[in-house]
Amino acid sequence: MSQKTLLPGALSDRGQQMTLGVMGGGQLGRMFVQAAQAMGYFTAVLDPDPASPAGLISHHHIKTAYDDEQGLAQLMQRCDAITTEFENVPAPALVTLGAHRPVAPSAKCVGIAQDRIKEKAHFAQAAAISGVAPGPNAAIETEADLAQVPDHLFPGILKTARLGYDGKGQVGVASRADLASAWQGLGSVACVLEKRLQLVSECSVIVARGADGQAVSFPVQKNTHIDGILALTEVFEGAVPADLAQRAQAATLAIAQHLNYVGVLCVEYFVVKNEAGALDLVVNEMAPRPHNSGHYTQNACDLSQFEAQVRALAGLPLPTPRQHSPAIMVNLLGDLWFNPNGVRPQASAEAVSPPWAQVLALPGTHLHLYGKLSARPGRKMGHLNITGPSVAAVRETTARVLALLGLPALVG
Repeated sequence: MSQKTLLPGALSDRGQQMTLGVMGGGQLGRMFVQAAQAMGYFTAVLDPDPASPAGLISHHHIKTAYDDEQGLAQLMQRCDAITTEFENVPAPALVTLGAHRPVAPSAKCVGIAQDRIKEKAHFAQAAAISGVAPGPNAAIETEADLAQVPDHLFPGILKTARLGYDGKGQVGVASRADLASAWQGLGSVACVLEKRLQLVSECSVIVARGADGQAVSFPVQKNTHIDGILALTEVFEGAVPADLAQRAQAATLAIAQHLNYVGVLCVEYFVVKNEAGALDLVVNEMAPRPHNSGHYTQNACDLSQFEAQVRALAGLPLPTPRQHSPAIMVNLLGDLWFNPNGVRPQASAEAVSPPWAQVLALPGTHLHLYGKLSARPGRKMGHLNITGPSVAAVRETTARVLALLGLPALVG
């Protein structure tokens, strides 16, 4: 389906308000809906959860499964273009939608991101133009593949090819003897074994690309994870060495070009030391959507990743984003509601709201909660963006925020 410019506030060919749709009703869909509505679009969400964060605020909420034929038909009737907020939307559903409406990203791109084996192969192919290759790895789909794994991949990390996220679907394997039992423990499904690398740090880059091939890059984000879940993102000059930052941005744009990608794409990288002892980049994985590490753009840039998603989907121009303030983003998990101020509650304790009044009394703090009706440990409930006039000011405020919330002191 070809793309034409969908102007905000205009009437569609069907005589309806211009409407943008999203498959998925989680927090990323909610923030896409907020950005689209702020620009004047109507919105529609397809998500089976009647209390989904995006569905609760959208003009239209289609409460069906993602592969429900009637639900997909309703979404097409409502919408002029459709995007997705998470990569595990069934690719065949996107194929169906894409035959009748512009869909960005495409089913092909989402399908590659859904499968680590395909993703690694794409990164290897794109390395010729991106200049950044994936780390040593091997696909494991059958028992015969176990015996073919090269010795140099140990110790490694065995990851399911599909449906793994936030550290789930991953097992460390120290030796070949561990590999078979680890594979069986993951259900003997298709997996990728990745050599365990000595990480210096992790970073990510978000780009937006239109159907006309115009592409722009956001600044490079330095990420800190705890137990496989993003805890904190730092974005300011010097957070990532300048030469690596330039390479990461160029590589991400090349990867998007190689995919003929349309929409917002996040690519994650490992910063490692090469054989010469110099810092180098290894491409890890990609997300065909806005990303947790890009939430700082809502308060630190003149174009957020969600407005960029709207613009790419609607065929609007994509100006180069400008970061106007140093920023740190703190991820807010449901644990905070059961462990306020870092004090462990009794086993029977009910959820208690964190000390937001104290946090928001600090300069440059911007709270974003996702409208989820209940908190539980490990659940992403929101994020906090901290901006300021200088890196030192932002780091100082962040340290105070982390102390108030009882979170690890991840900044000096």
